[in-house]
Amino acid sequence: PAPAPRLGLVAPHAGYMYSGGVAGKTFRLARIPPLVVILAPNHTGRGARVSVLAARALRIPGRDVPVSSELSQRILREVPGATLDVRAHEREHAAEVEVPFLVALRPDVEILPIVLGGLGGDETVAVGRGLARALAGLDVLVVASSDMSHYLPDAMARARDKLALEPLLALDPEGLYRTVEDNDISMCGILPATAMLAYARENGAARAELAAYATSGDASGDYSAVVGYAGVLVS
Repeated sequence: PAPAPRLGLVAPHAGYMYSGGVAGKTFRLARIPPLVVILAPNHTGRGARVSVLAARALRIPGRDVPVSSELSQRILREVPGATLDVRAHEREHAAEVEVPFLVALRPDVEILPIVLGGLGGDETVAVGRGLARALAGLDVLVVASSDMSHYLPDAMARARDKLALEPLLALDPEGLYRTVEDNDISMCGILPATAMLAYARENGAARAELAAYATSGDASGDYSAVVGYAGVLVS
């Protein structure tokens, strides 16, 4: 199928040999607009809870990708707790891993990475609603960077991930957050995915579809302790 306009998507952020296939299948089904917000989890615990990258560009091998000052200014005005910050981004890979896919599909793309950490469910939904206000009238895609279950036997990881995917595919941000919390699902990007869904719901999202799913065992052949990867498109 041809790439289609999307409000948001979920893509994994592990090593490319493990999750790159899922990410690639997901991104190529989305039309990449001129502006992309990348919501990433905070793996280090450093920096602001809603950390807007304070930089003019993000450097990846071979190029500098511009960071949109317009998006930054809008989001700082409208998103609760949004703070210009570098510390949360310094050792955080989850946003950076998505950028080469975006550049490959849209070489002139401008991005804005935002790292989320330490938020409750209601606070995360409020971030998504703030994004909807901030991005109103713009041609923009919101990417939620997340892996799924971590270091479980393959069958158990797939069962846990199916539980999380049900509310995600039902466009239910509160239900997603609650399901992950209640079932102790080790989905590292629960905050980005919840905020992206809340943003999409505010923009009248009608459907979500699973673009791809795999576990690290599919790449490594070791199914004893895997990480799950899902690609989800929201329109």
